[in-house]
This record gives sequence, structure tokens and C-alpha cells, in this order.
Amino acid sequence: MSKREGTFITLEELVDEVGLDAARFFFLQRNPDSHLNFDLSLAKEQSEKNPVYYVQYAYARICSIVEKSKVQNSKVKTTAQNLKLLNHLSELRLIKHLIKFPEIIEDTAKDYQVQRLPQYAYKLAGSFHQFYRNCRVLTEDKELSKSRLALILATKIVLKNALDIMGISAPERM
Repeated sequence: MSKREGTFITLEELVDEVGLDAARFFFLQRNPDSHLNFDLSLAKEQSEKNPVYYVQYAYARICSIVEKSKVQNSKVKTTAQNLKLLNHLSELRLIKHLIKFPEIIEDTAKDYQVQRLPQYAYKLAGSFHQFYRNCRVLTEDKELSKSRLALILATKIVLKNALDIMGISAPERM
């Protein structure tokens, strides 16, 4: 794509090439006042290098864990005592990211800097993937499992809300 060389593609062609989700995510993650270099090969890649794939994969991974746990979202009963079990550094980082979501939404609504949303979703997905590598959710310790299930269910809700706001799908399987 080069204006100088006279080659370009339309938005419709771009969406056909990379999909609506990737096109939206890549456009939203840049400041509207900045120049956009759209990396077609990155947008098509199905790996953690592709930010939209990375975020959607986090959501799908959470859905898979919840399905394996055979627990319905509303049936995870946690107490303050259960939540005190969440003290691993990865758990605490994930909680800190979750807490920031309302502020991200409020700030974005005030100044229309929409790039905050995909950037936040990407960082949240990164925190979740780090948590997943470091902490088993389904363990022999039932109370710890309940606490970690509550944490990933909260992450699932926030990721789903962020993706919905951006108009990007949240696949339960990938």
C-alpha cells in the first residue's frame, strides 16, 4: 500500500483480506491523529504476535477452563476468605489490571482516545496468559480453585465487555 506508487486497497478489500475483527482492532489501537502502517501479514497471523488473536485467544482459553471446571458462572461462590488465597504475583497483577477497566472506559469517554481500549485489552490478555502459565486454576485445593475460577470469570467478563465495546467478536473456541 503506497500512495506515492499509486497502489492502495480499499477498506472493504482490507476487511476481506484480514477479517473485520483484525481490521477494527488494528485501526482502533492507533491514535486517530497518527499515521497508520497496516501490517497485513501480522493481521493474518494466528499467533501471539497478532494482538487481536492474542486477546481473543485469552478469552477462548478462559472459556475452555470454565467448561472443564463444569461450573456455571453464577455458581462460583467466593468469600473474603477464599479471595485471600489469591496472593501469587501473577494473580495480583491480573487483579490490578481488572481494577483499571472502569477508569479506562471513563477516560476514553471523556477524551475519545479510543486506542486505550485495544491497548488495555492486550495488556489484560498478557496478564491473563502470564497467570495461566504460573498458576493452575483447577487444582486439588477446592478453595483455591474456586478463588482462581472467580478471578478468571471476572477476567472473562472484562475481556468480553472490552471486545464488545470495540465491536470485535469474543470466540469461545479457537
